[in-house]
Amino acid sequence: MSTPDRRPGELTARELLRWTWRQVTSMRTALLLLLLLALAAIPGSVIPQQGVDSLAVTRWKAEHTKLTPVYERLDLFSVYSSVWFSAIYLLLVLSLVGCIVPRLFVYFRGMRAQPPAAPRNLARMPVHATYETDLSPDDVLALARTTLGRRHRLRSSGDDTVDHVAAERGYLREAGNLLFHLSVLVVLAGFAMGGLWGYQGGVIIVEGTTFSNNLTQYDDFKPGGLFRAEQMKNFRFSVDEFNVDWLMEGPRKGQARKFEADLTYRVGDGEEQQYDLRVNHPLELDGTDVFLIGHGYAPVITVRDATGEIVYTGPTPFLPQDASFLSFGVVKVPTAQPQQIALEGLFYPTFIMSDGNPTTLVGDDLNPTLSMLAWTGDLGLDSGTSQSVYVLDKSGATPIEDEDGKQQRVDLQLGDTVELGDGLGTVTFERVDPWIRVQISQTPGKGIALLGVVAALIGLCASLFIRPRRVWVRATALPAPGAGGPDDDSDDQATDGTMNGGGARTRVEVAVLDRSGNGDMDEVLADLLARLGSDPADTTSGK
Repeated sequence: MSTPDRRPGELTARELLRWTWRQVTSMRTALLLLLLLALAAIPGSVIPQQGVDSLAVTRWKAEHTKLTPVYERLDLFSVYSSVWFSAIYLLLVLSLVGCIVPRLFVYFRGMRAQPPAAPRNLARMPVHATYETDLSPDDVLALARTTLGRRHRLRSSGDDTVDHVAAERGYLREAGNLLFHLSVLVVLAGFAMGGLWGYQGGVIIVEGTTFSNNLTQYDDFKPGGLFRAEQMKNFRFSVDEFNVDWLMEGPRKGQARKFEADLTYRVGDGEEQQYDLRVNHPLELDGTDVFLIGHGYAPVITVRDATGEIVYTGPTPFLPQDASFLSFGVVKVPTAQPQQIALEGLFYPTFIMSDGNPTTLVGDDLNPTLSMLAWTGDLGLDSGTSQSVYVLDKSGATPIEDEDGKQQRVDLQLGDTVELGDGLGTVTFERVDPWIRVQISQTPGKGIALLGVVAALIGLCASLFIRPRRVWVRATALPAPGAGGPDDDSDDQATDGTMNGGGARTRVEVAVLDRSGNGDMDEVLADLLARLGSDPADTTSGK
């Protein structure tokens, strides 16, 4: 009974919580959250993400100074780890769990349930037939149990007065539904394990150099919420050689066709081994996967300062800007005397002049050329603030001028040396080394997620392709011809348990029901009637 002070439609706290739970765990809410999650992922695909490409984020911020504070406040540079995206994801998981768990019990009960008893009037079923036979009702039912028991599940009953056989086929469809819904939970658990205890990082490795698996070696690193540095496996590998096959003719001229990095790796104190790292063929190192995801060029540049001392030398990775591998890079020399030196510009793998403009013909380094602007002064490296190696802070720097009073552009081809203005030193282009970019990830729950996906596919196929149907066979004894009432003392009544004596017959009703609603049961009914030994001439079918 409602309390006198309670208004119509007013809910108690318990009722409100129950109503809220029903709304959150409804299938409509789950679909809405799934759509919302897809929409929320769009900014992560359009806007550069800090955990994926920190350099692209830095460039975007430099080009969009007014939008940057708004985007930072909304966490649009780290969408997938933002509070609002995580809230949508957690609500979706909660909704799915609330939808799935109750259905697990429903499907489990349905999988174990017996076939239902026969309806009172089988003639009302969509597909049915009736015939008469000389066999007794017990023999007809025994034959039906034998025939249907091979591929159907029979209804068990301890009542000897039951006049029908109930059978069901395709009950494993419920097992498929149960497996599918259970697998969704397994997949969610696998992804959760990977997101909490796993990590993903990226690093550029120049040919001939070695990578050791520790945090200081990564260019970018994205750990899970419960990740600990102690989880990182002890391994290292070297890039011995990197090969690219370039197409030099045909409609795809200038495009790369094959990428292969020859690695030498060692896990812990084990022996060194070789591996050819290719796209979609990762190297597995003690539960950690190494993927080849990109490549480029690292010109080897040597800088001498005003005193003639070598203050910078080695490969400098330049980042590709387009499919032609026109690349951008920065050289910073903080130890140069009397002032710091910096170079910023482009690398052309196959340099040509087209209509008076410099460009690169193909991505292969057939005519490597450097074109960079020279700077000197305070590069901001002593301020204590971290800088990207691909971004040059020009706030405290001044251009190095050439003889014409313009900013000096250092144009170099292999082996060339150019003197910097004001006697600040020289720059030499020694050679070109290739580099590869690898993604290193540890995903603890990937095996569980894969198992869940495979099981979900099996369950989905079972629920889609297994066609459940129910079959009923009822046998009723008919009065013998000429049988009278209670005063009839004829001796021709049936006394044999095998055949109906005195010409008595049995009326047999057979009905088939397709539960999937899209199957033709006429052939099933005809086959069953033939197995039961019915005479087509005496059979009346209906639909």
